[in-house]
This record gives sequence, structure tokens and C-alpha cells, in this order.
Amino acid sequence: MNDSDEIGVFLGLDVGKSAHHGHGLTPAGKKVFDKQLPNTEPKLRDVFTKLKTKFGTVLVIVDQPASIGALPLTVARDAGCKVAYLPGLAMRRIADLYPGEAKTDAKDAAVIADAARTMPHTLRSLELTDEITDELTVVVGFDQDLAAEATRTSNRIRGLLTQFHPSLERVLGPRLDHPAVTWLLERYGSPAALRKAGRRKLAEVIRPKAPRMANRLVDDIFEALDEQTVVVPGTGTLDMVIPSLARSLGAVHEQRRATEAQITALLEDHPLSKVLTSLPGVGVRTAATLLVTVGDGTSFPTAAHLASYAGLAPTTKSSGTSIHGEHAPRGGNRVLKRAMFLSAFAALHDPASRTYYDKCRARGKTHTQALLRLARQRINVLFAMLRDGTFYESRTPRLA
Repeated sequence: MNDSDEIGVFLGLDVGKSAHHGHGLTPAGKKVFDKQLPNTEPKLRDVFTKLKTKFGTVLVIVDQPASIGALPLTVARDAGCKVAYLPGLAMRRIADLYPGEAKTDAKDAAVIADAARTMPHTLRSLELTDEITDELTVVVGFDQDLAAEATRTSNRIRGLLTQFHPSLERVLGPRLDHPAVTWLLERYGSPAALRKAGRRKLAEVIRPKAPRMANRLVDDIFEALDEQTVVVPGTGTLDMVIPSLARSLGAVHEQRRATEAQITALLEDHPLSKVLTSLPGVGVRTAATLLVTVGDGTSFPTAAHLASYAGLAPTTKSSGTSIHGEHAPRGGNRVLKRAMFLSAFAALHDPASRTYYDKCRARGKTHTQALLRLARQRINVLFAMLRDGTFYESRTPRLA
């Protein structure tokens, strides 16, 4: 945001579920508004219109552009106001510069307004996103919730199997994402039930969903069953608990497959979709995550700004003459950081990415550190691709 000279009022909003607190400042710092605003269109529109009539251009700034901040931003745009976003990390750091330890809605709104007035470089523009991105935001959020639920349920199943039959967990635990395994556990949830069913019956159950894996999996199951002759107290409860958990896990996996199909359909109509998926390691879900967190990249002046936003700009910890090495900062957008990290791992099949990763390892970096450096390097590539609208070109990156 570099047109702050045109602004008549900087209206900071600390958004809430039922009401927002608004704090308005003129360019000279004079307070002209400091009230609660009900989260309804008529009340919001009335305030925006009055400020616009009296002071001219109004810049509405929020610290949460999605969810509870969506309605005031939409109304502000419709009322002819400009809108901007003050990232939460910047908000917290700036708030530390203001006196007083109390955290109130009124103080937060005042901090947002004053930061916009005095430090416009901290703001990010909020261009009116297209309908595809808006829909992707909702669907991707739902998919992430489903992924968390799948992880929770899988961990519960693995925990129970580890408690009562560790050998069986080593066979089935890593394969819980496969529909054949959840289908199997829905019917035979305990070691006794699996043994009673027999090899032929288990193979019949598994084969329709995993024809290539059926015989090998059955062999692995019975090898695991033979490793443990004692029955741990409480094992009998697995006949009730495991099938129920397996049904829940299977349902979540089915929902995720449907969600992925919906994401794919939405991406097909987005002009940046093929640009993003041309980057090795970026699939449908990652491309959607990048679109909803980064957009077209125009909100970031440089790749370094994008890396900082993602929490992938390495920092050096030092004290006096001691230097403790590079570490990825703990802040940043966690969703974006995770997407970049996982996509870097998935890209290790790409010769250029693998070469860069191997060079990092050769210089003494751990596996995680090397992946973080690769993710940071891929930020440069991603930024250039979005800036120019070009597809990925394989080049061996140089180590800094």
C-alpha cells in the first residue's frame, strides 16, 4: 500500500463474531471514530458511508480477512472503501510498541489503524478475489479439517493395535490410508477375528479393493499373528472399537476423495492452476493451498517477502561471538509453510531438486534442514512463476 496520501480515514477493525470494534484516524492522527460495530450489513454500511461522506476515501483494515472478517470487507468494498490486511504476526509485533499490557478490542483496533497510518508497508492489499478462489478457500479448509480427523482416527487405531498386538500394528498401521485395510478392519477388528476368518476369506475381502496387494498382505498378517502367542488383557474390546473406528476412517477417506474431485474441478477453471502444478511436487491439493494463501503473488514485492510470510526465511541465532547456525523462524503462515515443506519432500524425484537437497546434506545439513532450504529455494521459483505466469523450467539451483 503506497497511496496512503489519498486516504481520508484509516479505519482499523478488530473483528469479532457478533461485533467489531472500529477505530478511525485521520492522516494527522486525529481520532474520529471509536465504537463497536454490530456484524450486520446495515450497521456496517451506515458507518462506512458516513465516514466516506465526511472524510473522502476510507481505508478499512482488518487483521483477519477471512471467516469473521469476510462480511465487513465485502460491505466496505461495496460501499466504495479501500480495504487492506494487517497480518497477525506484524500486528502482534507492532502492538508491543504501544504502552499498556492489557489486550482489548479497542486497543487492537487502535493499533491496526495507527499501523496503517504510520507504517503502510506492513499492510497487504486485498484485491477482490474471484469466485473460484473464494470457493477454493472453503473447500480447502474443509479438506484440511478432514485430514486432521483422518490423522486423529488413524492414530487411535494404531495406538490400540500397538497396545494389544504390536506385530499386527507394524503390518496394518502404515497401510491405514488404503481402503482395502479399512474395509478389512471394519469386518475383522481383532487378532482373534482375523485368525478365525482364515487366509482364504481375508484374501477374498481384500482382493476387490487391492488385487495386487491381497496375497502379500494376508501373508504379512498371519506372519504377524504367529509372532504373538499371548493375549493381552482387554484385547476382546477390539472387536467393537476397531470396526467402529475403521468405518469412521473409511468415511473420512471417502469424503476426502470427493473433496479432491471438487478441488480438481475448481482448479481446472483457474488460470494459474497449470502454472502451479507444473512445479515438481505440487499436486492438486498443494496448488489449491497455494492459491488460497498466496493468490497470484502480487501482494508480495519480492520472493524474500513471500519467504518471510511463509516462515521459510532462515535466521541466524548469535550471542556475542557465538553463532548457532541457521534456523527456520517459528512464525509465518503455518499452512503455507507446511505445503511448501511437503511439496519439497515430494519433489525429491526431480533431478534439480534432488541435486540441491544432496548438496545441502553434503554440507552437513540434517534431512529436515535440507528440506527447509529446498523449500526456501522453491519459494524463489514459485514467485517468479507467478510473477511471469510461466511454467516450471528445470534448472539446477545454486547454493547460497
